[in-house]
Amino acid sequence: MRSTPELGAEILRLHYAEHWPVGTIATQLDAHPDQVRRVLGLGDARAPSQLRTRLIDPYQPFIDDTLRRYPKLRATRLYDMLRERGYPGSVRTLRAFVATVRPRPRRDPYLLTETLPGEQAQVDWAYVGKVSVPGGERALWLFVMVLAHSRALWGEFVFDLSVHSLCRSLVRAATSFRGVPRQWLFDNPKTVVLERVGTVARFHPTLLALCAAMRVEPRLCAVAKPEDKGKVERAIRYLRDRFLAGRTITGIDDGNRALARFVAEVAHPRPHPTIPQRTVGDALDDERARLLPLPDPLPLTDRVEPVVVDRQAFVRVDTNRYSVPTEHAERVRTLVVDDHAVRVIHGKTVIAEHARSWGRRQVIERADHRAALVAERRAARALKGRDRLRAIAPSFDRIVERWGTSGSSLGRRVSRAIQLLDLYGEVVFAAAVADIDARGLADIGALAVACEHHRKGHKRPVPVELIFPDHLDDADVIPHDLESYDE
Repeated sequence: MRSTPELGAEILRLHYAEHWPVGTIATQLDAHPDQVRRVLGLGDARAPSQLRTRLIDPYQPFIDDTLRRYPKLRATRLYDMLRERGYPGSVRTLRAFVATVRPRPRRDPYLLTETLPGEQAQVDWAYVGKVSVPGGERALWLFVMVLAHSRALWGEFVFDLSVHSLCRSLVRAATSFRGVPRQWLFDNPKTVVLERVGTVARFHPTLLALCAAMRVEPRLCAVAKPEDKGKVERAIRYLRDRFLAGRTITGIDDGNRALARFVAEVAHPRPHPTIPQRTVGDALDDERARLLPLPDPLPLTDRVEPVVVDRQAFVRVDTNRYSVPTEHAERVRTLVVDDHAVRVIHGKTVIAEHARSWGRRQVIERADHRAALVAERRAARALKGRDRLRAIAPSFDRIVERWGTSGSSLGRRVSRAIQLLDLYGEVVFAAAVADIDARGLADIGALAVACEHHRKGHKRPVPVELIFPDHLDDADVIPHDLESYDE
């Protein structure tokens, strides 16, 4: 309670004229007892207790020196150090004391400036959350670009934070603004700067190539100085509060449509924070005249790199696999990827194209690619058996030609012919094939009849195919002396 001349006069009267004690005066006047003692000149009642030695007092020089050298040292670690030096107090007491003596970081003052029209755009990403995709989840990010003078913003949702994704977003933002500023101001992620020592930085070469094509100077914020790009930080906070709050983003396409509608209907019609009587949209119209023109044509932002097609005729992008024609298996081809499509190129020919999947561990294949592979595998199996039949009976190819014109299953007939070869042997089978070939026959039943006819002519035993049930073991039978059965 604040002292006033009237209150001081009343305290003095009650104490010296009416002889009221300090407690009574404090209660009746709704004042603190210390305030009453101070007015009466009786001193602070807490002074004697403050003179009492605390357990932590002998260690205060050590605490001050340690915190001066290590200002972020945790109180629990400091407690362990003091225990080794004989400190008998509790960690709770130490934590309360450290909170009062820990050095506060000094914040450098910064100058508030306004950027000239068309001079600078600030770029950053905001983490939105996890989105369910086929095979798992992906982190969803919001790319944001803000023109520093007009505060006009553009953004899109992305799953990819690679340098190619950054370049795509930069080109799309420039297309939306219908021009580019003279500077792009970035933070210090690895997609932008590969290495930095003090003020010397090495930009990503892909980003540098885009900046050269767009005639833009890339610039970096100072390390741990978010106020350098405060306009985009403020725009991200604005989007979190006005657009993302209470909204669930389930996919990139729906989210981008909703964001574009919000920017056009809410963000740009809002009042400009520093230009009176002007909206952000009005300032953007003025700033467009100061932007640099877009290059024609716009630079390509696709990810282009060589890729090895695996033995199963697939290429891998992220964790997903995409099919290509089988004749390109185990070959090196060119992979071209953006956020919508995956293409595989040989020379100037696109040999495979798929819509890009943002799922995890997905297999994306075209039916014609797999049908060709299955046909090749079936043909390979048929040729393997046909080579064996052709080696034993050279005229077998003519029978196969007749099977092909009949339209029935060639593989089933070849399999049946191999069974007849195994049953009757090479001599009988070769004679049977020559017989039906001479007679112009092609039916597999006629081949079986011819095999049986030539078996009899060669006086061979009747072939019997023995098929044992699964529960019966194919074991040797031990013979016994039959004379023992008569006894």
